[in-house]
Amino acid sequence: MLSAVVFSACCWNKRSGCPSADVDIKVFRYDRLQYEATELNSLLAWQRMSTEWAHATRLLIEDVLELGSVDQPDINGRMCAYFSDSVLVRLMEDADSVFRDMSPIEKELDEGFKGLEKEVPSLPLPRVYSQISALNQSVVVADSLLGFSLDKYMGADYPLYKRYYYPYQRRFMSPERIVPDCLTFYLLGQYPFPWEEGHRALFDIMMYRGKIAWIVEHVFDADGSGEFSLGYTKEEREWCAGNEELLWNRMSEENQLLSTDPMVIRAYISPNPGDVFFKQHTPPSVGVWLGMRLTDKWMKEHKDMTVGQLLEKTDFRELLPSSR
Repeated sequence: MLSAVVFSACCWNKRSGCPSADVDIKVFRYDRLQYEATELNSLLAWQRMSTEWAHATRLLIEDVLELGSVDQPDINGRMCAYFSDSVLVRLMEDADSVFRDMSPIEKELDEGFKGLEKEVPSLPLPRVYSQISALNQSVVVADSLLGFSLDKYMGADYPLYKRYYYPYQRRFMSPERIVPDCLTFYLLGQYPFPWEEGHRALFDIMMYRGKIAWIVEHVFDADGSGEFSLGYTKEEREWCAGNEELLWNRMSEENQLLSTDPMVIRAYISPNPGDVFFKQHTPPSVGVWLGMRLTDKWMKEHKDMTVGQLLEKTDFRELLPSSR
């Protein structure tokens, strides 16, 4: 369910073009430009989308909505026609109502990026905006941009979601998931999985995703339980804590840790609660949680390692349970 378009990222700062100690994250309401351009037929809004936010508009039209090339002569009309659907009109209006005040999200994003900048001063900072993706993407990260789709975070009980999503998906579609999702996909975009290095087994993916989740919790001074980065409930946190050793034993005994079988990987990484543990429904992305636990172990054993060095590290196989 949690989806993102991630491209390469580069440096951005509103004053100098590079990160500074004075981070001030503001969310630009691109979603309101969308509404003005498509529903109110505002030429000025479309011009701003095409000039000030040309890259975001290209991403939206070409990669998220897949309406064609942004350079096509009739693309404005095609986009207006697309968003004229009554369901999308209502979705845009509801999103504007739910997110009338963006300051709480800005405050939390600012805290997160300040935490990241403190840990990794060289890390480039994105230009953040909100958009409407017609339920196609949660977060987009590309070059200097980070955009999140308000229509994917309307709340688990939003009536429209019940027509298209399972309960396990809807639980992650609430406003409080915006910030951890943005930080997670920002880091995934900055430090993509090293497929070319040949480490494609379940353990490698668990550690890659686990270290990102650990860092997201670390910069917010969370407790590392998965509550913030993974959205775990109290019951899920208790289940993981009570079954951690049994999970490792099961994975080792069945030779799953070095498996490249997509079905095995999906069972541990997917947000869909799985039946991977004696027919019990495990918490979503339980493999990521296990990766967080080993990352925490690694960082405690290597106190001189920085977060920046952790982000660069790609091989954790010395931490395989069989060698612990």
